[in-house]
Amino acid sequence: MIEVRDAVKKFDGFAALDGTTLTVPAGSVYGLVGPNGAGKSTLIRHLTGIYRQDSGEVTIGGEQVWENAALKARIAAIPDDWYFFMQSTVRDMMRFYKGFYPSFSMERYEKLKEVFNIDEKRAIRRLSKGMQKQVAFWLALSCMPDYLVLDEPVDGLDPVMRRQVWSLVMGDVAQRGTTVLVSSHNLRELEDVCDHVGIMDHGRVLLERSLAQLQDNMVKLQVVFRDGVNEVPPELPVLHASRVGRIHTLIMRMNAEEATDRLAAYDPLLVDAVPLTLEEIFIYELGGADYAVKDIVL
Repeated sequence: MIEVRDAVKKFDGFAALDGTTLTVPAGSVYGLVGPNGAGKSTLIRHLTGIYRQDSGEVTIGGEQVWENAALKARIAAIPDDWYFFMQSTVRDMMRFYKGFYPSFSMERYEKLKEVFNIDEKRAIRRLSKGMQKQVAFWLALSCMPDYLVLDEPVDGLDPVMRRQVWSLVMGDVAQRGTTVLVSSHNLRELEDVCDHVGIMDHGRVLLERSLAQLQDNMVKLQVVFRDGVNEVPPELPVLHASRVGRIHTLIMRMNAEEATDRLAAYDPLLVDAVPLTLEEIFIYELGGADYAVKDIVL
């Protein structure tokens, strides 16, 4: 289990983490989402032992991460901007990883060579961005980690390779119980792989739930009221409302059954509940004018 409790990290007086609390269940895939500048990458650098929090606790498997070499040997990470030595080949970086990870599996390395089909003697800097990301996965998965921390992991990969990489990661979760934390702006993709989601903003995790709970706690309804009811009744707890012709689209923070019951009092002609995507939940949970799409008139 990955646990963060009331973590604070300040840079020149700016709180990148402002009392962050987060829990990633063991053996789960946890999606960390939030707008740019929310503190996601800063949090990830704490989980991988690059930063030390000013206060609070950051633990993995019940152990403090900072200056814990034995624990770090069980954590593999792929940052958004993956680092490699400028003159190194894939095989050079394999030897480097092998020296730090006691569980590094040469057998798996050789098997993954067939999956990624990249010449291990080529200099990594001469590979495309997508191929470099493939090398990052090749090496990270060969480390046989208990914990995998990913920041924008499939950025630059083509659709076929994205599916291949997620298949490998999910295979490790199912077969080895690997715990995965992934930060990404591709919310549609996270919907397919995550079973827990945390929404982060301004250095705090605003909420975290299983994906099923998150989707069950908010609903989109398309409603047609009877003649004479042109506006949404003000007593309804609506987060967002829009209208096209006679069809009102309402976003409500409750499950579909409860929302339908609340609307029944107004005897509508039509009520149709539509599941929200993770992207829609993200937008409406953050809410407020700061996240509205703005029109600029020239």
